[in-house]
Amino acid sequence: MASSFSSSVTNPVHISVQRPQISSLFLSPKRVSTGFGLFKSRALHHEAKESRLVFSPLENKKKKNHVVVPLQAVQHVKTLSLSMFGLKQRRFPVVAALAADAGDSELQIPGLEGVGVNKSWIATLLISNYRSVQASKSFGEKFPALVTGFFFFMWYFLNVIFNILNKKVYNYFPYPYFVSLVHLLVGVGYCLVSWALGVPKRAPIDKEFLILLTPVAFCHALGHVMSNVSFAAVAVSFTHTIKALEPFFSASASQFVLGHQIPLSLWLSLAPVVIGVSMASLTELSFNWTGFISAMISNIAFTYRSIYSKKAMTGMDSTNVYAYTSVIALFFCIPPAILIEGPRLMEFGFRNAIAKVGLVKFLSDLFWIGMFYHLYNQLATNTLERVAPLTHAVGNVLKRVFVIGFSIVVFGNKISTQTGIGTAIAIAGVAIYSLIKANIEEQKRKAAAALAS
Repeated sequence: MASSFSSSVTNPVHISVQRPQISSLFLSPKRVSTGFGLFKSRALHHEAKESRLVFSPLENKKKKNHVVVPLQAVQHVKTLSLSMFGLKQRRFPVVAALAADAGDSELQIPGLEGVGVNKSWIATLLISNYRSVQASKSFGEKFPALVTGFFFFMWYFLNVIFNILNKKVYNYFPYPYFVSLVHLLVGVGYCLVSWALGVPKRAPIDKEFLILLTPVAFCHALGHVMSNVSFAAVAVSFTHTIKALEPFFSASASQFVLGHQIPLSLWLSLAPVVIGVSMASLTELSFNWTGFISAMISNIAFTYRSIYSKKAMTGMDSTNVYAYTSVIALFFCIPPAILIEGPRLMEFGFRNAIAKVGLVKFLSDLFWIGMFYHLYNQLATNTLERVAPLTHAVGNVLKRVFVIGFSIVVFGNKISTQTGIGTAIAIAGVAIYSLIKANIEEQKRKAAAALAS
């Protein structure tokens, strides 16, 4: 048995890896040694027929001293240890990156000549290692598409449930400033419990980041409160139709506030949004100025929230950022709830609601709308992290369609033909805008990546 690894191996053991592609490694002018004498480093000389490539195409005919194993059995192997065969001092690293790109190739493991190790045992060891790695994978790692689909489903489901339950509460408790406060209060309570359990681990926050996050939280609080004022005043479907104008305000702020040049194609795609919302508003049976103006203020607030969010971009994960935003926004919601609705709530608001539905249902309704509000917003953020911006943009448009449709069915809202057509035109415009914008962002990302490389 050889006592050491040598740079020149006369009779290496070859383990063939089956894959119906030619490796991109053939284009590399140099093979890089990874230590322990594995994968001997050598230049590629196409003219020298006598030189054997470490990664070379397998011939169709069977080769002597070759053991064929699946490529997947090699990709996850970090180290091939043969201590089970009595070679306690021998460890042979198998590099996943090289094996993954090997194509129809052979792995040469030097140092085994004359050892008397059965090569089929090596293949068995590789396959056994692969199976153990596969068994240790989580469900999300094995079925990523299924998990992403579940995220979309829960995002839609929670959003629809929140909008329906939220409107039902307003039917017997029309105090949107207080209800908005409860939404954030329940969400903050959820965040505090999650931090206490370490899921997720609370990220530290300093004074500088707090200053950056404060305007984001203010805009978040203002947009949230104004959305609820609109929900309480008009039909849910009409509020969401008005909120379809948010991309128009976003584009306007980017062009005229930030000085960014917005392509003509984006402006043209916003035309049907404006036309559709105008058509829907003119004949909306539940129309009133409070609901309309509140929804418009919400659009402006969320637009500026996006602007300030870009300035507050840090390395902190989105879950912690949203949690801190909710905590700060909660403090902004307390004063208007007390000043605007406090006296009426203390005089007859709470008493009337309890008389209508009972104390237990009243408290449970407030708790669940707060929980659904926080969870659907968190899931929207988590879904964005799992998919491309284009997919998320399309999903966001479909979400609004689901909410409008379900709210009409559940509450039996009567809408005119013109309102229905206007809503459809507005949603179609948002879809076109989202697709164009996502494609532009993707092209910018690819261009930046190309320059970096």
